[in-house]
Parts: sequence; structure tokens; C-alpha cells
Amino acid sequence: MKKVKLQMQLSVDGFVAGPNGEMDWLTWNWDDELKNYVGELTASIDTIIMGRKLAEGFIPVWKERLADPQMAEFARTMVETPKHVFTKTLDDSPWEFTELATGDFAEEVNKIKSGEGKDIIVYGGAGFVSSLIKHNLIDEYHLFINPEAIGKGMAIFSSIEDRLSLTLEEARQFDCGVTVLRYRSTQK
Repeated sequence: MKKVKLQMQLSVDGFVAGPNGEMDWLTWNWDDELKNYVGELTASIDTIIMGRKLAEGFIPVWKERLADPQMAEFARTMVETPKHVFTKTLDDSPWEFTELATGDFAEEVNKIKSGEGKDIIVYGGAGFVSSLIKHNLIDEYHLFINPEAIGKGMAIFSSIEDRLSLTLEEARQFDCGVTVLRYRSTQK
């Protein structure tokens, strides 16, 4: 069965965005080693899942970045990788390489996981990712800890009802200040 891998940026105090969605605290001057880490992570997948809210910004931005010579190769991966966008409001996908997932949340994810091929990566906002965590649908957590504390904001672990058990598989510090913590879910 395919694994669902979450790639998520967090502040050092555990938030994915400020109270109003602010993301001006993120570290974007990634060093080559961190870029390679992300390249290896995305090489292990053949499917992206995300919520509609993120898709509305994510998909057009990566399509624009196809024209940037420094970003074109990675942008092509983001654009051409098949995507499943979870939505309750759209009836038709306005994006190429994208299917809409409108049925039962857990059933849809498990259907994608049971398919053939490589693993799945999750990109999402706090609400979408919180739902995946609450339903125990993430197998690996790749948490990019940024060297900023923002005090309050949107969290992804606040919706769990019971304890969530994770095993630390790797901790890597990068020169740009980001530390990646890779955890494996031990819940099942």
C-alpha cells in the first residue's frame, strides 16, 4: 500500500500560519541541501493530495513558475504530478492533471492509497491537514521547523482526540536555519 507523506512548514512553536493565515515568517532562502531533500521526497511520490483552498493558489503558482529557468524542473513536477483535490464546493476541476475528491474523506484517501505506484504527498492548509491527522491517514510526517516563534496561529494537531504516537526517524538541520523532523506514525 502507498504511504501518505505530509510535507509541512511549522514555526518553532508549532503553527503553520498566523491567526489570519500569515506566512511571512517562513524561511524561503533554502540551501541546496534542503532543496535536494525536497527533491528526493518528491521523487518518491506520484500523487499529490490537497484541499481546495490550497489548490486555488498552489496550482496556478507552480504553473507560472514553469517560465522561471531556476524553478522550471521542480515546477514541472508540481504541475504534472496527478493531483486529488478535496472539495465540497467544486463540481468540475479547473486544473489539468487534477481530479476532484468529493466523497467520504477517509474512503477517498484510502482508495488512493490502495492504488498502484509510488507514494502520495500531502500539501495543505491547517484545516485539511488536521482532518487527515484526525482520521489517522498520514504515514510519514516531514515537518520543516522554521526558526521563528509566532506566538499564536493555526495549528495542525489541535483536532486530535486521543494521543498521537509517532517515532522519530530522522532529524536534519540545514544551513538556512530550517530543521526537518521526519516521523513515522505508529498509530494504526
